[in-house]
Amino acid sequence: MRCPSAGARAGRYLVARRRVLVLAALALAVFIAFFAAQGLAGSTVYYLTPSEARDRKVPAGAAVRLGGQIEVGSLRFDPASRDLRFTISDGAATVRVIGNGAPPGLLREGAGAVVEGAFASDGTFRATTVIAKHDEVYAAPPAGATPPHKRP
Repeated sequence: MRCPSAGARAGRYLVARRRVLVLAALALAVFIAFFAAQGLAGSTVYYLTPSEARDRKVPAGAAVRLGGQIEVGSLRFDPASRDLRFTISDGAATVRVIGNGAPPGLLREGAGAVVEGAFASDGTFRATTVIAKHDEVYAAPPAGATPPHKRP
């Protein structure tokens, strides 16, 4: 005959073992989530608006991303010197941006842009990278029509 306490001990052992496995699985999930979050943190794209940059008093020479709308009438590009200039605004503050290189195809006045670079001592922003933003609305051209970027 079996001792009644032997079955009870075996049941408690299985419950304790299951509890340890659940806790180990939970700890592993937390560990994986932590490293996944750390890996994604470097790839997030965050930028300051001109007002935020002004309020934070970003020092000259500090690398920063700046985002806003390109003011109408401010976009200038000289293909010979590859000099790119425009003013970016968030509605409350404006920043003059100076870059070197051809502008992205979608860069236009009134559209959004994100620029990477640093402020110069004179308050202008010296862009090393210019990224054109676009809205999420996509409208296909009518059948047989030439898209605007392909027209001569």
